[in-house]
Amino acid sequence: MFRVLIGGVIALAIAMGVARFAFTPILPAMQAATGLGADGAGFLASLNYLGYFLGALGAGLVPHGPVRTAVFRAALALSVASTAAMGLDFGDAASAMLPWSVLRFVSGLSSAGIFILGIAMVLDTLVRAQGERWAGWLYTGVGVGIASSGLFVALIGDRLGWTGDWLALGAICAVAGLLPALWVTDPPPVAAPQSAEAGADGGKAAALSLPLLLLTVAYFLEGGGYIVSGTFLVSILKTMPETAAVGQAAWIVVGLGAMGAGVFWAAVARRYGSWWALILAHLAQTVGILLPMTGSPVAAVLSALLFGGTFVGIVSQAFALGRSLSSGGSARVVGALTAVYGVGQIIGPLPAGLVVARTGSFDSALLGAAAAVVLGALLLALGAWIAGRQARVRAVASMGAAS
Repeated sequence: MFRVLIGGVIALAIAMGVARFAFTPILPAMQAATGLGADGAGFLASLNYLGYFLGALGAGLVPHGPVRTAVFRAALALSVASTAAMGLDFGDAASAMLPWSVLRFVSGLSSAGIFILGIAMVLDTLVRAQGERWAGWLYTGVGVGIASSGLFVALIGDRLGWTGDWLALGAICAVAGLLPALWVTDPPPVAAPQSAEAGADGGKAAALSLPLLLLTVAYFLEGGGYIVSGTFLVSILKTMPETAAVGQAAWIVVGLGAMGAGVFWAAVARRYGSWWALILAHLAQTVGILLPMTGSPVAAVLSALLFGGTFVGIVSQAFALGRSLSSGGSARVVGALTAVYGVGQIIGPLPAGLVVARTGSFDSALLGAAAAVVLGALLLALGAWIAGRQARVRAVASMGAAS
């Protein structure tokens, strides 16, 4: 069981921390060397998230058994190859845009396969071994990967150059990826009667209540808002003389914050409920998005901590709340949340990159991202109020029926 769990942690570190998010700390050097503009960087980021979105849809169609294991291994191989190939010499930005676009799209596609199929197989294994209590540790892989890739670029990046960074990270992932490829496999199915939830999922879609609709729209806005910092944070800090020195270190802090985010926000939800955990996380993330505008190095590090410490927690709590609101259709709800989040991620970097290219400043992009996240928090507050009111109505009706 623990071998499978460790393999899953490594797989998420490869898929999310390196293949998906190493682009952020490497981006400033790529821009300086090739002339890649913020609009081009935003386009590449959106293509990566488009690949992830399509990969997430496709992963849901992969059948259980040897096929799922084989697709997971193929996704690992594609992830490693597309990461390393970013270090090949394609010339300047104009010449390299087409191969970069293909590679970032393939990287997103494979990341989704690793993330979704890997998590499914690890969780299935933990359930069969009665080790569900260890499931939360699986998501530390995201933070481990972000922190490790950021540390690598900060310590060795200047010596290797941006092309060497991609090649070296690809080589490291190729070696590390052998462990999840060998250890993470689809466990044999267990014959069991179909649960009520499974029956509901298979038979019809969950009812779309107003609180669930508000959660879904808020999650879309979160996807479009957080990804601006997720794409440009290091570039933002490096463009300002006051914060340039902490640019790479900030991305390491993002990873460190992400490691414990799931556990922290789960504790907040146990105390105050998932609605309020999500609202507080959105507000904290808004502060983190805006802090780089101050030009303070201390604020930059705090921004990185708030960003890393919120985005993983928002994902986990949105899924938890969505399942509780699903009326027996949790699988469909989680799928819908993943889809709208993915669309938000695709859309977010494009206008942000265009605004930066036109104005020469990240301030407007950050304000727009913060506005999206704040709007999401307001929708969540409305959803919490409506859900609470509905619960009180049901309680009164239940008391009346009992009397």
